[in-house]
Amino acid sequence: MTVDGERHEAAAYWATNLVRIQPGEIALRGYPIEDLIGRFSFVDIAWLMVRGQLPTQPESRLLEAALTAAVDHGPQAPSIAAARMAATCGVGLNNAMATGVNLLGDVHGGAGQQCMEVLQTVRDRVPAAGSLETAVERVLAEHRYVPGFGHRFHPRDPRRDPLLGLVEQARDDGVVAGEHLAAAVELERQLARKSNKPIPMNIDGATAVIYGELGFTPELARGLFVLSRSVGILAHAWEERQSGTRIKGPVPRSVLADYTGPDLREPPR
Repeated sequence: MTVDGERHEAAAYWATNLVRIQPGEIALRGYPIEDLIGRFSFVDIAWLMVRGQLPTQPESRLLEAALTAAVDHGPQAPSIAAARMAATCGVGLNNAMATGVNLLGDVHGGAGQQCMEVLQTVRDRVPAAGSLETAVERVLAEHRYVPGFGHRFHPRDPRRDPLLGLVEQARDDGVVAGEHLAAAVELERQLARKSNKPIPMNIDGATAVIYGELGFTPELARGLFVLSRSVGILAHAWEERQSGTRIKGPVPRSVLADYTGPDLREPPR
């Protein structure tokens, strides 16, 4: 292979349409970085990088609302607690943040993606079912648990109403279609009817509606949640670092976990 051929192979190895780097030049998706700085928000650039185009102002505001709402939910969240413990073990902030982020998976942090998948299933079933109500009935018959609805701590998640209110306004303004919103509201209505008590959407359900309305895929929406929660993880890790505590475990030092094994015994001779 010629020198030029080797250079071409090397240049093509990590080919990307995200960023162009030349001496004295940085361009994101074709936009020179100097034209973006000071004119567009971090949320705008996040949209640009994952979607390829800059969002409209209404789209940007809706995405920012979802990201803001999911920033933090207290140190009892496993991802936050783990990051705080890591911060007391002498590791850097990047390590503490990685510790927390790595706990965000299907069980803790995945409900938004899962809710989006349910909403998409409902939307896909509407033509054959003949109505949204019937489509929801059929989907609920297949699910013992619907992610994105109900909350272990909040009787009604305080983030639900402002987020859905913004989606309703965006629908009325023609910014979004409102199909994910309609599916989620109908799911909420039928869940309450089946259980004889309200089971309102939680943060995962409300943000699933927003991400779906804005055209994000379910997997990408989970990535956006991780981006949002990283802010809370960073703040908690930094706060814990300032405490000066060393090697902080999951429970106070005065508390020892219950032992449930056999009584003390002598090993066989």
